Amino acid sequence: MPPPRVVDGVETGPESGKPREGDMRGRLAALRIGGSAMSGVTGTSNAGRAEGGTRVPWGDVVMTAVAGVSWALIGMAATAAAGLHLLQADSAGSLGTMTAAVVALAVGGSVTPSGDVSAFGLSGAEAETAVEITPLGVSLVGALLLAFFFLRSLRAAGAVVSPAELLARAGAMAGLSVAMTGGLVWAGQDVVTLDGNALGLDELPGGGDGGGIEIPGLGDLGDGLESLLPDRIGDLVEAQAAVGFTVDAVPTLLGGLGWSVLVLAVALLASRRTPLPPGWDGVHRAVRPAVSALVTVLLVAVAAGLAAAAYAAIGDDHPRRIAGAALLGAPNGVWLGVPLGLFVPADGRASGALLGVLPDPLDDLLRVGTEQHITLARLAELDGRVWLLAVASAVLMLLAGVLAGARTPVGGAQVGMGAFVVRCALRLGAFTALALPLLVWLTEVSANASLSVLGIDAFGAGIELRGRPGVALLLGAAWGTLAGAAGAWLTWVCGAAGRRAASWGQGSGALAAAPGGGGRDVDRLRESGRAEWGAGGAASGGDRRGERLPCKA
Repeated sequence: MPPPRVVDGVETGPESGKPREGDMRGRLAALRIGGSAMSGVTGTSNAGRAEGGTRVPWGDVVMTAVAGVSWALIGMAATAAAGLHLLQADSAGSLGTMTAAVVALAVGGSVTPSGDVSAFGLSGAEAETAVEITPLGVSLVGALLLAFFFLRSLRAAGAVVSPAELLARAGAMAGLSVAMTGGLVWAGQDVVTLDGNALGLDELPGGGDGGGIEIPGLGDLGDGLESLLPDRIGDLVEAQAAVGFTVDAVPTLLGGLGWSVLVLAVALLASRRTPLPPGWDGVHRAVRPAVSALVTVLLVAVAAGLAAAAYAAIGDDHPRRIAGAALLGAPNGVWLGVPLGLFVPADGRASGALLGVLPDPLDDLLRVGTEQHITLARLAELDGRVWLLAVASAVLMLLAGVLAGARTPVGGAQVGMGAFVVRCALRLGAFTALALPLLVWLTEVSANASLSVLGIDAFGAGIELRGRPGVALLLGAAWGTLAGAAGAWLTWVCGAAGRRAASWGQGSGALAAAPGGGGRDVDRLRESGRAEWGAGGAASGGDRRGERLPCKA
């Protein structure tokens, strides 16, 4: 019998020249282990996982956090500055200071404008302003950038991330976000001195020929200013008033912490291919499909709002203002309309110049100055096209249901349509019940102004819009359940149920890191990994109906 030959380091049989069966199994096992190990050791994380994979690569954690928070700040500052400039708000004050204040509002902070305007006939509560509004356009840019760097760092960590490393990466980004907001507190304050002589107050009623007056930063006040000024108009000519705004420290720091934690949590739950700690399989299967579907439709709604703003700007006399408002507040308007379209009521009032920031016909409903009950039916009485908002919101929910059905693992061939539909309906209903009150809270607006604030002429104006979170929770559960059931049924009858179910990247990471990156051994591993890791395989709960399986000799 001729001696066995050695081919590529593997002992082969004496006649066939093929590796022996036992050696081949060992080689495949080594390839699987080696690929998994290599997929978990990437970039600068090698040293941190040299021993058991439990050590945290602090250098990589800190550098990733610095990059993520820095880019998020740059993106938010650029968006805020561009929006304010397009709105011509920088004509009333320093653009840099106002940008810092807007970014502070975007991360959940608080800005308190104030002024010494007693000479103008205002005192006490009249001389104070309060602004509670989140420019969600700026917030969304920062959230997307922060989430991108956070998820990218987790994917580079390997097929599975340890709880310690996950906590370290999230904590580092949250801590640096708080430090960033501390810088905004220092930078977001400004004081502007108004000289009564330079304002031409001698031309006011009682001091000249009457008529209106236009004050830089306050706009054309018209004859209405006469009622605000008592008798001593001549003294106002020599008066000087210091007006400004300050970013509140404690609310802004707490808001920055809450904003970063919320962004990172939603990003982790919505990303279907980001690794999770061991034992989190249930989160991946049950939570991620529904959350990712809701996040997707909300982003699609914002994109549609931006497209509508671009279309409106084409034929408008002031396209720059529309573009600036869209940059700062497109998500505000869109995400305010989604709950209204799903029949969530709200309460609101508005007066003065701030009525101009409201969309039609909401401004007509609130023009009376008293608090009004806002419902879709009342808005439709003023403009029948408002019913299209209900249609659009219902379509968005159905899209969320279809996406959830396509991304939810079926659970094996033994699972029937009824069980799959119920599972998708309950999950989407539960998370929509949480998402809709969150939208109501994010789109709350409260601004009672007696001064020009951040370039908005708001002398004696006010606006307040508040939804009803309790009703939003109940309607969110109902809409989510109906949409989840309808979407799951549609995906099932179309054969798309579970087709988009994704693994955390365990299989893809191991195969991509295998020596040589391909070949028959890797193909065999990929085929076996399909059942083990879940690229639509039955073991992971994917739907394999209609899938062609290779025949075995």
